[in-house]
Amino acid sequence: MDKMIAFCGLNCTVCPAFIATKENSNEKRKETAKAWSTPEYTLKPEDINCDGCSTRSGRMISFVKACDIRNCGMERKVENCALCTDYPCEKLEKSHERSPEARNMLEDIRKQVNK
Repeated sequence: MDKMIAFCGLNCTVCPAFIATKENSNEKRKETAKAWSTPEYTLKPEDINCDGCSTRSGRMISFVKACDIRNCGMERKVENCALCTDYPCEKLEKSHERSPEARNMLEDIRKQVNK
């Protein structure tokens, strides 16, 4: 499958939840739930079902549904934040502190669009 770039710039197609869902693998769901759980936020294997952050009617993990960046992108009707007139914004900058690869992806997209 080609890349599916989330609003924030992460590649959904390499996400463990996306892969577990596409492969319908309960073992991968279990591994992902364990890896992503914290003392404050426990995930169960059945919580690990996601068709990607940009899906409008598919399955999503609860924190994806609640993501401010995703919700903003959906409201603005952009494919991802690289195509937003307010790029980069404060929400995105905070997210990119944890995932510089996502920032790099959006920068690459902007370069392609602005050629």
